[in-house]
Amino acid sequence: MKNIKAIIFDAYGTLFDVNSAAEKCKDKIGDKWEGFANFWRTTQLEYTWLRSLMRRHKDFWQITEDSLDKSMKAFNIDTSLKNELLNLYRVLSPFKEVTETLKILKEKNFKLAILSNGTPSLLDELVKKNRLNNLFDNIFSIEEVGIYKPDSKVYDIPVKKYNIKKNQIIFLSSNTWDVSGAGNYGYKAIWVNRNNGIFDNLDYNVKKEIKNLSELISII
Repeated sequence: MKNIKAIIFDAYGTLFDVNSAAEKCKDKIGDKWEGFANFWRTTQLEYTWLRSLMRRHKDFWQITEDSLDKSMKAFNIDTSLKNELLNLYRVLSPFKEVTETLKILKEKNFKLAILSNGTPSLLDELVKKNRLNNLFDNIFSIEEVGIYKPDSKVYDIPVKKYNIKKNQIIFLSSNTWDVSGAGNYGYKAIWVNRNNGIFDNLDYNVKKEIKNLSELISII
């Protein structure tokens, strides 16, 4: 890939394991912890899309709590675990290859950034807790435009900040709808297919697919 000015990452599911909060409570939740974690994540995403369509914006932390409430009811999880689960969500674990990959990219002098649904304070805390704060040039939140991905206003943010062309940005996400949104917008979008998933039919044919972020090093 030539003439790349910036490499931008989605946060949740791409850099950070969204299931790690529930996994850390699996002894208390039991065997249903993984199904519960997946339901929580799916509900969380659905709420971002629905609120964007309804123009009833709530920030990502409020949506995370709202979707947790529904998920705990759906899986009959003891409500006493709510605060513990929310606190663990603030310190999600990065995937194992993330830190080393970012260090290599930083040494190659790429501009590195996050573009996420998360609130600025939530993202800052997450990055600092995992000691990644020195590796990113910018952390962009959808709160700058008040609407969630995949609205084009979100993908506009780095282009305007860096004053570069859309196709000078590599964007990576594990979420196929996010890859489609970014690719249709004009980014060079790469799918991080961690779980051998199937790509959604959203008018975008993904050009590059990798299993984890370390594979990025050999294609840039």
